[in-house]
Amino acid sequence: MRVIATNIGQPRELTFQGRVQTTGIYKQPVESPIELKDHAVTGDTIGNKNVHGGKFMACYLFSSEHYAYWKQYYPQMAWDWGMFGENVTTEGLLDSDILIGNIYRIGSAVVQATIPREPCYKLGVKFNDQGIIDRYVAHGYPGSYVKILEEGEITAGDPIQLIEKASNSISIAEFFRFLNEKEKDQSFLASLLSNSYLPDYKKQKLQRFVQKA
Repeated sequence: MRVIATNIGQPRELTFQGRVQTTGIYKQPVESPIELKDHAVTGDTIGNKNVHGGKFMACYLFSSEHYAYWKQYYPQMAWDWGMFGENVTTEGLLDSDILIGNIYRIGSAVVQATIPREPCYKLGVKFNDQGIIDRYVAHGYPGSYVKILEEGEITAGDPIQLIEKASNSISIAEFFRFLNEKEKDQSFLASLLSNSYLPDYKKQKLQRFVQKA
């Protein structure tokens, strides 16, 4: 497993439903290392800090293996790494293998997988197609947010090492699938609510799906 690219987003305005907003989704590869520090990627733009960034979404990883799938739907786009707003484009690290709570060393940083990325309209604006949201959900490989356990730097070409596998956890892909299912499996939900790696604020949001006896 290794890093294919590191990507930084400069502030950029977009318009959606008549509202002008600032976003950092338009990321571009950088040659210099990116720094993971203070629950963030130094120098990266976070447009809406209510739903991006912070301790549990400090850095976003997305697999390069999925680029071929998306290129067939959007061949007109000017493709480069960072297209999905990821800070780190990876190789050999798949959402189906990333367990919530897994700890990885990437470059000199140590990070822990937390939650999947949940797409919003800004992805649709970037691709000029709000239909990409449903397709993204159906594809089922959203990429993973991580929190920073040890601050450090990441450079393209760095190895990605699993240094601690989470016990009794689920994959990022499984959790993403559950979040988007209309009917919530109650036994699976119970396992999520007892998952020691899942952030408490996420568990609180999941409580609304608990069916009362």
